[in-house]
Amino acid sequence: MRRSRFTDERIVAALKEHEAGVSTQELCRRLGISQETLYRWKRKYGGLEVSDARRLRELEEENRRLKRLVAEQALDVLALKDVLSKNFGRPPSGGKS
Repeated sequence: MRRSRFTDERIVAALKEHEAGVSTQELCRRLGISQETLYRWKRKYGGLEVSDARRLRELEEENRRLKRLVAEQALDVLALKDVLSKNFGRPPSGGKS
């Protein structure tokens, strides 16, 4: 995932400026962002404090890590099932026929 050039704290500060009365056009021009980006930030971070935004970022990162772990474990389980089916799917070798 592409990293934003703005920290969550900076985004929340920009939204506070917007709430304080800075026009959308002026804020977007000053930050070098599109209006769509500002509105996307409002949907995601609207009403959050800086500490809330930081916690949101930490939780999103933890969620990504956990999803990656689950995917790796699922692949391990499939590989083990494949090995087990190959080992126990054949008649035993050696001994009498």
